[in-house]
Order: sequence, then structure tokens, then C-alpha cells
Amino acid sequence: MKNLNCIQRLTGGLLCTLAHIFFLQLVISSCTQADRPPDSTLRPVGFDQVYLQGELLRRAMKNFDRLETDIYYPENVFPKQHHATSAGWPGDKEGRTILGLVLEAQATHRTPLYLEEMIRILPEKLNKKGYLGPVQRDTLDEQQLSGHGWLLRGLCEYYQWEKDPKVENYIKGIIKNLALPTKGHHKNYPISPEERLAGTGGMSGSSTSVVHNWKLSSDVGCDFIFMDGVVQAYGLFPFAQLKALIDEMMNRFFEMDLVGIKAQTHATLTGLRAALRYYEITGQKELLPEVEKRYQLYREQAITENYENYNWFERPEWTEPCAIVDSYLLSVQLWQHTRSPAYLEDAQLIYYNAIGHAQRSNGGFGCDNCPGPVDNFLSVKADEAFWCCTMRGGEGLARAVQYSYFTQGNSLIIPSFNSGSISFILDGTPVAISQQTKYPFGNKVLLSIESLKKPVQINLKFFVPSWVHSPVVSKNHNPVEFQIINGFAAASLQIQAGDTIEYSFVMNLGIEQVANVSHTKPGYVRLFYGPLLLGHEGGSDIDIPLDAEVVKTFDFGFQVKGTDILLSAVYHLMDAKVCKSSGYRKQILFRQTNRSPDNLK
Repeated sequence: MKNLNCIQRLTGGLLCTLAHIFFLQLVISSCTQADRPPDSTLRPVGFDQVYLQGELLRRAMKNFDRLETDIYYPENVFPKQHHATSAGWPGDKEGRTILGLVLEAQATHRTPLYLEEMIRILPEKLNKKGYLGPVQRDTLDEQQLSGHGWLLRGLCEYYQWEKDPKVENYIKGIIKNLALPTKGHHKNYPISPEERLAGTGGMSGSSTSVVHNWKLSSDVGCDFIFMDGVVQAYGLFPFAQLKALIDEMMNRFFEMDLVGIKAQTHATLTGLRAALRYYEITGQKELLPEVEKRYQLYREQAITENYENYNWFERPEWTEPCAIVDSYLLSVQLWQHTRSPAYLEDAQLIYYNAIGHAQRSNGGFGCDNCPGPVDNFLSVKADEAFWCCTMRGGEGLARAVQYSYFTQGNSLIIPSFNSGSISFILDGTPVAISQQTKYPFGNKVLLSIESLKKPVQINLKFFVPSWVHSPVVSKNHNPVEFQIINGFAAASLQIQAGDTIEYSFVMNLGIEQVANVSHTKPGYVRLFYGPLLLGHEGGSDIDIPLDAEVVKTFDFGFQVKGTDILLSAVYHLMDAKVCKSSGYRKQILFRQTNRSPDNLK
């Protein structure tokens, strides 16, 4: 498996030198409101252009079903008491639920049952300043700010979808009365290890202490979740004062030593998405390498062997699908802006082995253990984090639908393979294309030109990850010429209605090194079929031969050749046995040995 090209690891953490801080301040302050996004025409298609079938649609629909069960009814999402604090996170559950429903509705083309009621009752729940929870005065509660990051994001996505002027007023009220008054305080946000309580916090996070005028959270760094919502609001309503606030927050975020402070990875990755969003809005090119550098730090220091996350840097205690979704979105977006196929490989590995494992049988998302530092097994830590991760799973699945296709001029780019259809305009002509595939268990992608009034020229680009070889592109069963460019098989073809284009390849099957060399015990390897991490369900550790060869026994089954060791993918389609009560555990790290096969049981 190709890892990202090695970026020099930061020594001594990420605490910037004074010169580096000064440089970043100059860079950020030099970007004016008139700046425009970078000239990049590679974009994902709109939700209205994609209709998916198969496993991704099943996942999205099941998650949508979960988001319409009783715990997500409007009266249960919003605090029952006026101005209540939503379990210490005002705006958090409310914002995540709205965000998940807005995106799932667009991705599945299904009308949500309760979303309009949530929007209707929102003003009844706001305090006199126009936001949720108590009015902030002398002390800033980072959990309240963090929660409103999600509320802003949910409202911004709703506004982009429905253009509701009432929602515009809600967004502007939060910005005016909650966000802007915090200007001048983020530069003093506590980021030294001495100012934070180490080793504290549960899965839902809690307030820990007051330092200076900040009421801090065990979710270290969650102030920068707020930053993501503020940046998205700025993209819609670019007030000059708001830009100055974002610059201040962005500077402080880049000053933070993520490892030294044991930052929460969810907060970190959300902050990185905010920085990448700000890059897209302003065109400030210096932000992109800063995001890449910190993503690589996460990739090296805080990822599990099945591409989930440590909830905090240096604390491999459990994983959190909120951060898994963040890492998936970020990796796709980094590919979009850098064209580096390594990021796209990360996205597939995260989708199949992390998102594809953490979604439970009810459509929600739960937390797992962190295999690698102590345990060779993957197991369930919490059946469902219904208060946050189930809603964020909705965003991840919805974006996975959208990220099935990108366009650039007359090019159709296919970075992941999913059955379904797409409609778009090519050289001024509407075209509809259907796709059928069994990937990642199968090795073919079939495109059919369903609707096209006249022949047109198209550049088709199919992703060629490092775990496949011998790619072939055929039109109407005849091989055509193509080039491998930036990890894609690119073919320029004239197409007409009724044509078929097939992309086929051979999937690699065998042994790969570990993902987290910083924390996983040395001497162990992993087994893969293409992007699928394989594991063995059993009670105790088993070893594999030094010359182990993995063979495919049937569509979903695998075996270590010469032994009776059976393997299956970590990926599952909401299998009910993946839960705490079943005792489910799957070995995913294996030690190689020269013992005879009879002893490898």
C-alpha cells in the first residue's frame, strides 16, 4: 500500500517558532476580502446529478432511517426547557442533526420528515441574543462555541439548499452576537500542556477547568470546531469583521502543538477542514501545505490499523466516527486540491475499513477500540454514539455519494466506484450514464451511455490505486488506448447512446505493513484484498507463515494458503453481529513465523 509521500515529521510537536508565527500572521493579514478562490475547476458533481444504487445507498438510507427515530424527533433534539444547555454542548446535537438530515435528504433524494419542524421551532429555543444556551459574558465556554460550529454548519447547508431568508437571519444572529464578541480572546486560547488537564474526558466530552477567561473541555481544541462553522458562514456572508476573527482563530490553531497538548483528533481534523475551506474561499495558497503537514501528522501518529482514529493524540483509548468522517472528507478534498492519488487511496481505505466497520446494524455509528498499540484485535467499544457520530455519519455517507464523480471541462473523473447513474452536461449536450460494479469485491466497472442526443467527445478518467494492476479500458468490448496520469486511467473517447465502456483490473492480494509505525507494536503485518483489510475471527492470537499467501475462496471469503486460517473483510454491510453483546472481535494484526502450518491454528 502506498503511503503518502513522507513529509518531514515535525520535531518537538507543532508549536511554531516566533518567526513562523510572524510569517503566518503576515500571510493571513495580506489576504483581502476581494481575494478569490484558487483557479481549480475540478469539482464534485451536485447532489441532484447523482442517483446511487447498491451498498452506499443502503448505508445512507439506513442512516436516514435512524435519524428519523424517536431520539431525533424535534422535541428530543432541542432542549425541553427554554435555553437549556443540551447536556453541556448547546447547539451540538441540534446542529449535527440538522446537518445530517440536510445532506442525507439531498444525497438520497428523499424528503425528511422532521427537518422543517426543527427549523420552525428553532427561534423559540434561542436566547435573547439569538443563540442556544446561556448568554456568554466574561467567560467563554468552548463547548458552547463548539456546539454552535455544528449549528452554523447545519444552518449554512440548509440555507444553501433552500435559500430560506429566515435561516439567513439565524446565521447572522449567531455571528453577530456569539462569534464576533469573541474576537481578541482566541489569541489567548489555552494551548500549552500545563494549562490543560491531561487524561480526562469520556466519549461525550465534559468541561474540565477555567483558565484565564476560558471554560475548557476534555475535547481539547474543540474551539476550532467553532471555527469551521464560522468559516462556512463567512463564505456565504463575507463580513470584514468576520474575516478578522477567522484570521485570529486560524493563527492560534496553527500555533497549537497537537501531540504535546494531546489534542482531540476530531477537533483537529475539523479545524483542518476549516483551514481548507478558508483556502477555497480566499485563495490563500500558504494554507494548503499547513493543512497537509498536520494531516500527515495525524496519519502517522493517530490513525488505527483499520484507518479509524485515536480520540486524542497519544491516547489510543477508543475511536470516534465523527473524526473518521472528518478524515474521509479531508483526504478527498486534499486530493481535489493537490491531485496526489495517495490522498484518494486514503479516502478509500477510510471508507471501506473505518466507516464501513463503524456503521452499526441500526444505521447509526459507534466507537471501536484502537488495535495496534496493545491489542491485535478489532472490537466494539460502544454500540452507538447517538449523540454525535450517527449524525456525522450522515454527512460522511452523503458526501461519499457526491464524491462518486468529479467533473473538469469535458472530463468525467471517477475516483470511487459505486453502482448508480449520473446526469450532466457535456459540450452543451445532456448525457446520462449508468454504472454497475461489485467493487471492492469485484474487479470491473461497467458504464452504459443511457441518454445522449448526438455523439460527443469525453475524457473518462478511472482511478488506478496502488492495490490494482493490469488495468484495461474497453469500448463496446474493444480495448482502447489510455494513459495513466496522476493515478488515473485516462481515455479520450467519442460516445453515443447505447455505448458501453468497461474498466477492468486485477486486485492485489497479500501482506502489507502497518499504518501507524509510531504506536503499533513492531513485528506485525496486515492482510489485504485490494483496499479491504482482512481479519480472522477467533479467540486468541494466531501467527501466519513467513511466506504466507492469501487466496480468495469465494466472493467474500479468503484463506491463508496451506493453513485452515479463514479470513474475511473488516468491512461489513451493517452486520448485526458487530456489537458488544455478541463478543465480536477480529484479529487484524499478524506476526509472521517459520513454524509449520499445522501449528498455525
